[in-house]
Amino acid sequence: MKTVGIDCRFGSLHAGLGRYTREVVTELLKRDDGLSYVLFVRSPRELWLKDLPKKGVIVTANFPHYSIQEQLFFPEILKRAAIDLLYSPHFNVPLRCAVPFVITVHDLILHRYPNEAGLFKRLGYQWVMRSAVQKARSIIAVSRFTAGELESIYGGVARLKASVIGEGVRMSEPTPDVKTKFHLGKPFFLYIGNAKQHKNVQTLIDAFARLPSNDRELVLVTHGKEVNRLRLAPGVRMFRAVSDRDLAALYIEATAFITASLYEGYCLPVVEAQSIGCPVIASKRGAILEVAAESAILIEPTAEAFAAAMRGDIPRKSAVRSPSWAQAAEQIARVLQAV
Repeated sequence: MKTVGIDCRFGSLHAGLGRYTREVVTELLKRDDGLSYVLFVRSPRELWLKDLPKKGVIVTANFPHYSIQEQLFFPEILKRAAIDLLYSPHFNVPLRCAVPFVITVHDLILHRYPNEAGLFKRLGYQWVMRSAVQKARSIIAVSRFTAGELESIYGGVARLKASVIGEGVRMSEPTPDVKTKFHLGKPFFLYIGNAKQHKNVQTLIDAFARLPSNDRELVLVTHGKEVNRLRLAPGVRMFRAVSDRDLAALYIEATAFITASLYEGYCLPVVEAQSIGCPVIASKRGAILEVAAESAILIEPTAEAFAAAMRGDIPRKSAVRSPSWAQAAEQIARVLQAV
């Protein structure tokens, strides 16, 4: 039986990479593919590990991502684990990794939008990613858009290795009466995501401020230091810590999910909104064009266009069948077996 090691160090994070890691690992461990697993984690006491199927060996690798410790000490732990293959749900494989590996690439955001990353971080990111793309036995891209980005920067080597495997949706049971819980007395537009440069959140706020009346609200579920730079307008509500159950309920109650993002490698909130019947108004950029249903309103990411869309007719609520994490894991397992 072949042994696959999985870098699960992102698993405890609430944001996108954490969800992707938890969901994929959970579904892989449910399967019977003739593979055994070793899970490399920051701490064996992480809560999400308790819900995993009782399969796989857990090994502590308490090194921060993108760190010197990761580069110096993680390769030795990988070697001692005697795995046949490493699967990294991200691209940051140590440069000296002596184990064959497969990576998932979600986007190439720092190539396009450095945000606040300094020169040293950008150079390190590009160095590690180039090494990972060149050395990986196979590359999983979460969308055709991301696969195209890989090819545009790294050429034919990326094209030959890439398999497109999208993300999945798993919505929690919604919180009852979420509008009362969050004191939402008016119909509202909903945004979920961080507030980094490419997310273009200020454009959403500026567009909302152009609406002629105060009979609606704009709800931002966001986080990170960038939120402190947002210039809020009357009627804009911001929440930084929202549970998965609350998120499901907010999708259900929202007039529409809305995003003016300039770059997305997948955009899971669009897919989640569609799966629960929440109408979508989004910018026609990046992978949004690929994952958005026909009913979505796709427009240019300007304040004028979004203000007009918010004033106009909103699509009727209609759930769209969405991919599952089990389907994603099945395709990922095929890649691991092939390698």
